[in-house]
Amino acid sequence: MQLLKVDSGGLPQGDAQSSARMAEAAVDRAASAFASWSAWPVQERAGVLREMAALLDQRRGELYDLAAQEVGASRSWVDFNVDLGRDILFQSASLAGALADKEINDEKTGKRSLIRRQAAGVVLGMVSWNAPITLGVRAVASPLICGNSVVMKGSDFCPRTHQHLVDILNSSGIPPGVLNCVVSNSDEAHDTMVQLIGHPCVRRINFTGSTRVGREVAIEAARHLKPVLLELSGKAPLIVLEDADLDAAAQAACFGAYFNQGQICMSTERVIVVRSVADAFVAKLAACTRALSTPSADAKPVDLGRMISPDAAQRVKSLIEDAQSKGAHLLAGGDVDADVMQPALLDGLASNMRLYHEEAFGPVAGIMRVHDAEEAISIANDCDFGLSAAIFTQDTALAQSLADRLEFGVVQINGPTVHDDPAMPFGGMKLSGYGRFGGESTIHEFTELRWIAIHEDPDHPDF
Repeated sequence: MQLLKVDSGGLPQGDAQSSARMAEAAVDRAASAFASWSAWPVQERAGVLREMAALLDQRRGELYDLAAQEVGASRSWVDFNVDLGRDILFQSASLAGALADKEINDEKTGKRSLIRRQAAGVVLGMVSWNAPITLGVRAVASPLICGNSVVMKGSDFCPRTHQHLVDILNSSGIPPGVLNCVVSNSDEAHDTMVQLIGHPCVRRINFTGSTRVGREVAIEAARHLKPVLLELSGKAPLIVLEDADLDAAAQAACFGAYFNQGQICMSTERVIVVRSVADAFVAKLAACTRALSTPSADAKPVDLGRMISPDAAQRVKSLIEDAQSKGAHLLAGGDVDADVMQPALLDGLASNMRLYHEEAFGPVAGIMRVHDAEEAISIANDCDFGLSAAIFTQDTALAQSLADRLEFGVVQINGPTVHDDPAMPFGGMKLSGYGRFGGESTIHEFTELRWIAIHEDPDHPDF
């Protein structure tokens, strides 16, 4: 059994050495490459990232079968991943100007201050399986433009996909050793994580995955006083107010709940609709949901992909059965065939049901009918997680005031909960983590902020 594999660039492979030694070798290699890479002019680093984006686009076909075999990804989901990954690389390259020193002159004292963003060192990026290409690129792109070298710990669910992604990125003009990949078997994943975090050359950490594992990462990082960016679990609500465009809201809820079998941290799991329009809206959403399983004769079938495992599908099935046993009505779907579940829609979700509280991470959404916007906000916030939310209403001023009260890092107004923009800060509140990917916020995450003062006309203080 292979214990660990790292990218092909001189690092040891196979089971001749322990996971700990191989993980250490990956960080050592990244540390050796750091000084040279961080000294590259930032515009030249940007050029490498733009080359990576072009290569990812050109070689997307190499990822279709790998992602399908390992995590059940549909072709449309791989394309979505590649397109967003390409955009992340281009956007990260555009940050070059924001990394320039800022100068502040104090005419009174003759002091000149430089505010500098300086590369931190080796960045460890730990990546989830559910959006393997997007999340892999996101874990490395911003650290690289900031001048850091990177070790990406791929998921044990899709080691070949993550390995090949790094191989594609490394076929650009990036120097050897700057970008590395470590993948371990599931029984070694925790020990490998501990080893990587504890390496003295690792200076920054980012992790995308479940809150359960994220808590372990945070604890381990705290032992070493290392900053960590955590993007964790979600349970996104979509609120439908009485003046909403019901067709648009139903389409957004359907897309947000079932794309990639609902295995997205931003997936719509709770649909909260005011009673005055609930019947009409629920009829539209139920029809949209049923059409995914049984499209009309003139409609193109939708490939939603597979769930990560039959056990995952059975877990979601148990959430549905628990909700039904406590009064919820199954309006569509829910049938399971191994690792494929038909998109499921439940009406009458209530707080005594597991589905109300637990992240399903599968193709199921629950509907709650409420009196007004005030009750909708209260129910939306009654959740441990706070990553993504959506509000549908034609009153955008009202929507903005409600968004201010939602305890979620990202709020979409008249758009689906599953939406990302690499130029915008993305991250959660509460148990959905802390720190932000996207835009200039990533510069804060992956650099040291330094103040360098130059005293042009020094006036030394007296004792």
